[in-house]
Amino acid sequence: MPLLQRRLYCWCCCLCWDGPHRRWEGETVAIDLTVERLTARRQDRVILDGVSFRAPGGSTTVLMGASGCGKSTLLRILNRIDARDGEPQLEGSIRLGSQEILRPMDVWELVELRRQVGMVFQTPAPFPMSIRENVAYGIRLHERLPRAVLQERVEEALEQAALLEEVRDRLGSDARRLSGGQQQRLCIARALAVRPQVLLLDEPTSALDPLSTRRIEELLLSLRGKVTVLLVTHQPAQAHRLAQRLLVMENGKIAVKREDASACALPDGVKFNFGGAGIRG
Repeated sequence: MPLLQRRLYCWCCCLCWDGPHRRWEGETVAIDLTVERLTARRQDRVILDGVSFRAPGGSTTVLMGASGCGKSTLLRILNRIDARDGEPQLEGSIRLGSQEILRPMDVWELVELRRQVGMVFQTPAPFPMSIRENVAYGIRLHERLPRAVLQERVEEALEQAALLEEVRDRLGSDARRLSGGQQQRLCIARALAVRPQVLLLDEPTSALDPLSTRRIEELLLSLRGKVTVLLVTHQPAQAHRLAQRLLVMENGKIAVKREDASACALPDGVKFNFGGAGIRG
């Protein structure tokens, strides 16, 4: 496959894979994500200021905070999506397991990094191709599989994303004809098809109807113990439903941190004003 096509795939999709025929069933593949004293600057502006946290393998960490506080920037740094196109000046440490990723990387090292980390954006972006080819694209990039095995992998990912039964009879149809909620679940299926160890999601349900939101939340709950999930949301109720660990950001810093497994509720006395003021006690 031409280098340009590989680059487009890895930069635009942020899909990841970590070995042929690797399955979640029966083995632990999720990986710890550890951030220490992470600072990001653009010229004289500090975007992230000494951010530190740990997301244990297989856990779900929810990240909240006002618009502009640095949540999306943090996610983009975690898989170095802007490493070759205007990344901020970075200091500190980011480790996936024992692997330090906050260091200079060439294009192939970045490709390897993105074989471990997947990302789903706020706005779904299906490729201009069929539903089947959307999911199969990343698999084909990294693996040579018989047609029957490839079809099995496609259906497996669609089933994990709670989409298979809705599209089983139209896998050859243009993915862009799906509803917004279906497109977002397709993008999640596309990420899961290559079996990532870490999945980053930036407000994946913010533009979806309640039914689509519920289905995606059920999907994320099903990934516990299998994939390390970091989810950005503006919805306190969603954080309550999904968070095993909770981080609240304000002005580029971690203002609230709940790192015990029982911290599923929002901290007492904390109110959220996402219109501008961030958090207040």
